[in-house]
Amino acid sequence: MADRTASFPLSLLALAMGGFAIGTTEFMAMGLLPQVADGVGVSIPSAGHLISAYALGVVVGAPVLAFLGARLPRRGLLVALMAAYAGANALSAVAGSYGMLLLARFLGGVPHGAYFGVASLVAASLAPRGREGRAVAMVMIGLSVANVVGVPAATWMGQHLGWRSAFWVAAALAVLTAALVTTFVPACPGDAGATGRRELRLFAEPQAWLTLLAGAIGFGGMFALYSYIAPVVTEVGGLADGAVPVFLLAFGLGMVAGTYVAGALADWSVFRSLLGSSLAMAVLLLVYAVLAGAGWWALFPAFLVAVASSVLVVNLQLRLMSVAGDAQTLGAAMNHSSLNIGNALGAWIGGLVIAAGWGYRAPALVGVGLALAGLAVLLLSATVARRSAVPAATPQLRPAVSGRRSGTRRHAARCRAGRRSPR
Repeated sequence: MADRTASFPLSLLALAMGGFAIGTTEFMAMGLLPQVADGVGVSIPSAGHLISAYALGVVVGAPVLAFLGARLPRRGLLVALMAAYAGANALSAVAGSYGMLLLARFLGGVPHGAYFGVASLVAASLAPRGREGRAVAMVMIGLSVANVVGVPAATWMGQHLGWRSAFWVAAALAVLTAALVTTFVPACPGDAGATGRRELRLFAEPQAWLTLLAGAIGFGGMFALYSYIAPVVTEVGGLADGAVPVFLLAFGLGMVAGTYVAGALADWSVFRSLLGSSLAMAVLLLVYAVLAGAGWWALFPAFLVAVASSVLVVNLQLRLMSVAGDAQTLGAAMNHSSLNIGNALGAWIGGLVIAAGWGYRAPALVGVGLALAGLAVLLLSATVARRSAVPAATPQLRPAVSGRRSGTRRHAARCRAGRRSPR
């Protein structure tokens, strides 16, 4: 039986593979936007709505599936989520019309947030005591690696073998993840103590709402640029199509670097890191808009925008964990919903300004405004926190990931036992 032999590292590898599959699928659409637009006979701004459709799928699917699936066996739930993800990507690959592709992209987003939430809980449950946070980080590292390896490779493939081939690869990665999870992740029960009422307490926390709003608006600044990076590089920067994967690689490396920087900054101050990264992103987006026509010189600010955005994402998650109370599962899922609202918002407004004739530099300027708006929400959050004595400091991560205030400690013991004997 797989449960007898599965090791902790292989379990983490299986879970991280899902992050790699999701990251590759989500972000490769940006690099293939011109090819997809030509393939279904629409303009680039209209094709940008495909990015928004995926993001809206995450917004809807993350809280709903987290709410409905909290009690389900977690390995089976992860496999089901990856099977659904594979099916949605296969539908994208065979879509014969813009409307069908729009639906397929929405369906592809539905399992996204729930997978990360459940995989993080499983990873924490399997980890040796005191290493829960590292285990959760290893799940997320698949997303970062996808931006370094998977997205540039899928973009190159889509440019040379047709954009549909990239979606077939994404479907295959999801199937591979399901197989790895089945083989290496032990059977883990759901959270028997989970109740809808307990999870819904999240929405009674004003600081949770402000944190989610800051992510939904501020993170949109990065996506206003990233969603249209391909035409910016080629039309404004005057570079060949082959330069697009290089810029995507720079974004991916920036995300990896930003994840490491975020950890160090969080030890200093989560809330100050949020303020600093929001301001830095606004400044760097403005620099990118200025240098967009300078060809390869725009590569460096693109890298730094990704660094700042990753610092923002990690510290938003930490801040949300500190204010979510007992609603940790829904809180983690809602963070993905919030960030993907930012994804949809940035792509949508970016498409509007391009369609209005303002040019391909305009989305970066939209990003400046969104980043500053997110900063304003954070400043409001700080004011409310001072008045209500809610700390803006680093949350205690161990309770958040190991579930001391819920039944997750008992669940963790059962998961660890699953590695030694079949259930």
